[in-house]
Amino acid sequence: MKLSFRAYTAAALVAFAGPAFAAISAFATVPEWGALLQELGGDKVKIYVATNALQDPHHVEAKPSLIARARSADLVVATGAELEIGWLPLVIQQAGNPAIQPGKPGYFEAAAFVPLLEKPTRLDRADGDVHPGGNPHIQTDPRNIARVAAPLAARLAEIDPANAAYYRERYQAFATRWSAAIANWEKEAASLKGTPIVVQHKAFTYMEVWLGLNEIAALEPKPGVEPTTAHLSEVLALLQRQPAKMVIRAAYQSDRASQWLAERAKINAVMLPFTVGGTEGAKDLYGLFDDTIARLLKGAQ
Repeated sequence: MKLSFRAYTAAALVAFAGPAFAAISAFATVPEWGALLQELGGDKVKIYVATNALQDPHHVEAKPSLIARARSADLVVATGAELEIGWLPLVIQQAGNPAIQPGKPGYFEAAAFVPLLEKPTRLDRADGDVHPGGNPHIQTDPRNIARVAAPLAARLAEIDPANAAYYRERYQAFATRWSAAIANWEKEAASLKGTPIVVQHKAFTYMEVWLGLNEIAALEPKPGVEPTTAHLSEVLALLQRQPAKMVIRAAYQSDRASQWLAERAKINAVMLPFTVGGTEGAKDLYGLFDDTIARLLKGAQ
């Protein structure tokens, strides 16, 4: 059967375009913002995530592949609060893309919309990996995801005004579902309030505030400094006086130090996904907190 020229052209255009046309090319620095972009942007946003859940987000190499992706991006979504200070500025500079420079609509920092905790009273490199603006690990509290979602949806609409109504509708649907999910998580986790914990890195401050967890100690003697045997022994001695229920680490961290402490203190070692993709159960934003709550409840037993 022969196709008319018009029918042939239409078929060719469909084949070329694929299942959907993405209006925005987005570069997310970490998985949680890639997942949020997916919730808000649907098939209107083509998303590239620069890191994965098993990488330390503080230490990323500014590879040529990242620069190439940033060069063609319409929007960069970063955590900010200097989480990506070691690599993102270089990627953006080398990309030479005027649309994604700081201060332009194509550059978005999530931390700008969240009240940051643990702002240091002094800045001294001797104190370890200290962030001047406050703790950047805002994604461990789902209420912060909600705080970021509204301005991020607005930014998508600003960059792509032709689909502004689409982004608003997706945001409203997400906000309703997310609010209900938070209420459910808080109900499930009510028994965790006041639970004493040890953390490997100061990465769960926002989660601790949200759930009312009581951080007794950190395995790192200073933020970003690997645990030493001497410091671990000090933490162990502290736990003899002030017991904890569990020691928590992120999926990207080695379990060596937490297992050392757990065995000697007779407490549970709990690995949390920390971000989307950190565990098999954390496939999206909802799974991230479903799995986090489940692991904390098991660890508190």
